Amino acid sequence: MLLLALDTATPAVTVALHDGRDVIASSSQVDARRHGELLLPAIDRVLAEAGLRLDAVTGIVAGIGPGPYTGLRVGLMTADTFGLALGVPVHGVCTLDGLACAADLEGPFVVATDARRKEVYWARYADSRTRVTDPAVDRPADIAEQVEGLPAVGAGALLYPDTFPKAHEPEHVSAAALARLAAERLAAGEELPAPRPLYLRRPDAQVPKNYKVVTPK
Repeated sequence: MLLLALDTATPAVTVALHDGRDVIASSSQVDARRHGELLLPAIDRVLAEAGLRLDAVTGIVAGIGPGPYTGLRVGLMTADTFGLALGVPVHGVCTLDGLACAADLEGPFVVATDARRKEVYWARYADSRTRVTDPAVDRPADIAEQVEGLPAVGAGALLYPDTFPKAHEPEHVSAAALARLAAERLAAGEELPAPRPLYLRRPDAQVPKNYKVVTPK
């Protein structure tokens, strides 16, 4: 097994290689506006660090969000393209699950990433491997009672200390954690879903109302 994992659902552009036993190379850069510029060089860098060629990869793991439309689709399109070119399966893993795995907390806790518009993408976890609610997008004040008293991880939790007073790192997801989680699930015989994006809301860019299409006669 050689899994190439990547995620662009948060400001972090993160890539890792996992050989079925451990992460053998990884790279993470935080830049919310340069996912498209940074992802392919990061993949090249990780492969070079491991001393491997792309055709050695046996599977792709892609973070499926939730996340903003533009950043998320960069990673998912890249994962799908590599899967088709290499003839290998492409597996989707929830980005929040990757953060939960990296947090490695024992008791109940919350993962929350920054959704902008004064909202967070969030979910509750029983432990670092078990999500107990579906991912959602909400204003922090609206979920205060649901997360009260729980530790929290992620950039969204760190942004809103009034709602998440027990917030701490990791701030962003790492592909190393995604790869580790995917390898565990595959080794256990679990079938991972196809990488379909969790947008949870419409993209910021919208066609203006009363837009008229002009065509030549």
